[in-house]
Amino acid sequence: MTRRFLPEGRLLETEENRARCSTLEGLAQALAEEAVLEGTALLCDENHDLLVKVGSFMGRIPREEAALGIAEGTTRDIAILSRVGKAVSFTVKAIEGSAEPQLLLSRRRAQELAMEHILEHWEPGLVVPATVTHLEPFGAFVDIGCGAPSMIGVERLSVSRIAHAGDRLALGQEIYAAVLGVDRAQRRVLLTHRELLGTWEENAALFRPGMTVPGYVRGVKDYGSFIELTANLSGLAECRGGLQEGGRVSVYIKSILPERMKLKLLVIDPLPDKKVPEPPRYFITQGKLERWRYAPEGCLKPGSETVFQ
Repeated sequence: MTRRFLPEGRLLETEENRARCSTLEGLAQALAEEAVLEGTALLCDENHDLLVKVGSFMGRIPREEAALGIAEGTTRDIAILSRVGKAVSFTVKAIEGSAEPQLLLSRRRAQELAMEHILEHWEPGLVVPATVTHLEPFGAFVDIGCGAPSMIGVERLSVSRIAHAGDRLALGQEIYAAVLGVDRAQRRVLLTHRELLGTWEENAALFRPGMTVPGYVRGVKDYGSFIELTANLSGLAECRGGLQEGGRVSVYIKSILPERMKLKLLVIDPLPDKKVPEPPRYFITQGKLERWRYAPEGCLKPGSETVFQ
């Protein structure tokens, strides 16, 4: 089995994982190789041990083995409780009994192996998969491998400003991120997201003057309202009463000015709110970035810039 450390849930239905989990021979080989597998957490008992379905077998992850930091008291038990009904990564620690074999599993060890791989091999600029696990006003917490956590600050989710990470992403959403830095001493990975959503020019190329399109109100000022057309593209609309931040509207595009990085808009009508954010439109989903510049060439405004080093 190829050694992969993916966000939880990505391995569960793969042919490799199902083959390993379907027989005692496959599980014994996984134990010998300390391979990472996935099963589904059926319940969390009164001791906060996880009961996991592994193929046709049942496994148990003791509380102390259920997540990095549980034994040390640096991780709260919600990290265990929140896995019920979801996929969990683990290594096989032991196969107990013969008539009805029971598996002793460790999610903590899977996370340790994932972090060792990440800290050794990940570099700034690398584009990686992640899964959203928690949302706060200040950012999005994500799973970067076997449940190992990282966070993307709200200012790094997009160029367009938002009040809460939930304005941009949804729980459980599979996304991409770019490595901003690797702090091996603190065993942390810093991530960014906005650079994968395109430059001003790439986003502006999706629109033309004369079009009427939906957008989100991201700021209401006395001189007009900022309307987001994409996560990395906003324009200024003329003053109109009754608009609220976060609301959806249709807007008429009056002009697009690359040299000033501006869009002039006119609000047409309010639109019904959507319960979940729009899926990210990615311009980059693989490879390794060295430098990203938001502003077009020749633009009078500097715009955002990221150097990955």
